Amino acid sequence: MALIVLTPYLAFHDCAAAIRFFGEVFGNVETQEQYTDEDGRIAHATIRVGGATLFVSDEYPDFGARSPRDLGGSPVALHFHVADADAVAARMVAAGGTTLREVEDQADGERRGTFLDPFGYRWMIGQSLGTEPADG
Repeated sequence: MALIVLTPYLAFHDCAAAIRFFGEVFGNVETQEQYTDEDGRIAHATIRVGGATLFVSDEYPDFGARSPRDLGGSPVALHFHVADADAVAARMVAAGGTTLREVEDQADGERRGTFLDPFGYRWMIGQSLGTEPADG
């Protein structure tokens, strides 16, 4: 089977602020490439958060890149598996995120909570409790 890589592409009403937010919450965020248009908007940035890659941009409604603020919310939830869910959750809230579900031990073998970032995306922050299947 061919290699398949899924990379979320998220639009923000203030992409530069979102990148700073990710840095506050997740620690080391590496911006691998960034292109800015003549209006100063971030047309594209590739960022690495731990082992995850995200493509991000400012809004470009003419290309269908609309932010949750523009749409009145987002059906998208992103899950980050981390070493310490409680610590990342605390940083998420300190940086301006809102707790939707407190971090708790879940029946599926993960300690997890759900948060809304200041830009309208939901984040599930979880860590392994060591009870999940070996391949999971």
